Amino acid sequence: MPTIRVELFEGRTVEQKRALAQALTEATVRTLGGSPDGVDILFFDIARHDWATGGNLWSDPPSPAG
Repeated sequence: MPTIRVELFEGRTVEQKRALAQALTEATVRTLGGSPDGVDILFFDIARHDWATGGNLWSDPPSPAG
């Protein structure tokens, strides 16, 4: 079964991660078969200053619309 890597901005609670892990596990078993024990989920908390989209760090304030 798969290992699912989840990268997200830091700040999610343990309860949120627990709920997501359950939902992903259920969806994986429903879609691929197998047992929940075969699904591994790894969470990686990323600081906003370590993530960029379109050349802009997420920690930087948004540019004024021009």
